Amino acid sequence: MNGVDDQRDFGFEERMRELLAEDAHSVQPSPAPYPAIRRRGLAERRQRVAVTGAVLATLAAVPVGAYAVAGGNGARGADTAAPRPSVGAPRTPTAQASGTAGADTASGGQLLDGVTAEQAADGLEKCLAYDDAKPSGGLEKDYLGDAGDYRMLLAMRSTGDTNSPGDGIYVVAVKEKTDVRLICTIKGGEASGINVSSPDAGPTGLVVSDINGGKLYQQSFLDKGNWKLPFRWGVIGTVEPSVAKVTVSYGDGSATATLDHGWFVAAGILNRQVTVAPHIKGFDATGRLVYDSDTDETYERTLP
Repeated sequence: MNGVDDQRDFGFEERMRELLAEDAHSVQPSPAPYPAIRRRGLAERRQRVAVTGAVLATLAAVPVGAYAVAGGNGARGADTAAPRPSVGAPRTPTAQASGTAGADTASGGQLLDGVTAEQAADGLEKCLAYDDAKPSGGLEKDYLGDAGDYRMLLAMRSTGDTNSPGDGIYVVAVKEKTDVRLICTIKGGEASGINVSSPDAGPTGLVVSDINGGKLYQQSFLDKGNWKLPFRWGVIGTVEPSVAKVTVSYGDGSATATLDHGWFVAAGILNRQVTVAPHIKGFDATGRLVYDSDTDETYERTLP
């Protein structure tokens, strides 16, 4: 009897396996909502100040909490004042953004606040040497190249805050043929930090603000409501050839950006506290609005 029972049990188990296999093949998972996942992924990607892996990010000597970005897209409200008339025009070597006090380099990069081309170049060299000298922690390091490999986009004063005390200068440069972008921080004549990113790691579009460019237009969230004023701000990002003009309004001022080899650069002076990020617009050659950061789901419209 035991032999018969064993055979019956074996047959029952075999049949159960067949039925389970048939059920497994008949179950079809619902398709993933790719558009929604992609939009959410892009928005979350822009919430990071330092992006690991996808973005080549090197943030040096920056304490925890620096330039943290709040989640969620805030609606633009009363914090955006009526912009002042902007000064300047794109694609010209002498274009000046509202509130600037400097000169453009031959490539269109803006040198502001009395920063000379020599000082900007020296700062870039120091930042590259600073990055090269940092310990790799046993990992292979990316060699960022020499200063001569880069085109200057912007040099301006930086304002110290509770998170990173001490004023200095920012130097923003792009590596030719690669679009690797550096934001270097110089304080006391020495490099104190460098941020590196690539547009390939972020969203694409007609106008895209730099994924880590917030360090140029905001002070630490620890100082929310108590920023040091007046405050020099800058906004950088990429732009498609079909875009002929980019404007940026921030707080109580506005600027027409300089367009420079696929990048836009705008700067101004902030004279009051803000809670809303810069408002960016792009126009084609006919003057038609083709981009508005207020309708861009990947753009963070609120500040920490």
